[in-house]
Amino acid sequence: MKLRYQFAIAVVVTLVLSHVYAEEPVANEKSPAVPQETSLGKDLSVDEIVERANRVAYYQGRDGSSHVSMTIKDAQGQTRTRKLIILRKDMLPNDAEQEAEDDSYCGEQKIYAYFTRPADVNRTTFLVWKYLDKDDDRWIYLPALDLKKRISATDKRTSFVGTHFYYEDVSGRNIDADTHELVETTDNYFVLNNVPEDPKTVEFSSFKVWIHKETFLPVKTEYYNQEGNAIRVYHALKVETIQDFPTVTQAKMQDLLSGGETIIEYSKIKYNIDLPDSIFTERYLRNAPREYLR
Repeated sequence: MKLRYQFAIAVVVTLVLSHVYAEEPVANEKSPAVPQETSLGKDLSVDEIVERANRVAYYQGRDGSSHVSMTIKDAQGQTRTRKLIILRKDMLPNDAEQEAEDDSYCGEQKIYAYFTRPADVNRTTFLVWKYLDKDDDRWIYLPALDLKKRISATDKRTSFVGTHFYYEDVSGRNIDADTHELVETTDNYFVLNNVPEDPKTVEFSSFKVWIHKETFLPVKTEYYNQEGNAIRVYHALKVETIQDFPTVTQAKMQDLLSGGETIIEYSKIKYNIDLPDSIFTERYLRNAPREYLR
């Protein structure tokens, strides 16, 4: 069934829990303080499950910022770190203000990622304009070369600055890129299997997502090859409530082929900070908006 949903990793961080779950997908989880009516384990269509998960994972608050630390570990156990600051803004049309207040907006977004550590990536900047009906626009600025580069659609499934996350994990997978099917309902999770519409554009043949039934948080994703073997796995590891929003504060991406992994941690998370539109333009690739990067 074709649905509008993105299961990519939200560097735009939005997840949280508050009681320990009895099942495997998420470590150290606690159940969130959410209204009881969100605990809908019955009579939901796949469309409704996907819509709710999409909103929780990508659209909490009108905008937001977060400091991010990414620890990269290779198969030999050697580690290195990347640090960055991420800004995100929902691009609400004038007639969508009431929708935003009702927490129902799921439209276009812009994402600005500014690297601070280590020295060889300091001031590297990544900009995304995310669309619903076409490929996203993506740019990267490499200060060592003073080079501003547009990232093509063929680059979105490659490593994001040397981590085990891909560019598409950061900016979000196109909402119509996959078909989705509910394959299992457990006590705590909706389990969806997802198949790409165009298999030639990706390195996986399908991916499976575990969505927590009470919060609608996507808490685990497994990517499979043609033989049905898992090749990449994402886990939400730690969650907190930030400004009443359930928010992932630690997550992990494992590459099962190389044996490496990247752990991502979020801090100084803020929502609804009234970021100006001008930040999310090519002008600010070279000239960072430092007022909003503190």
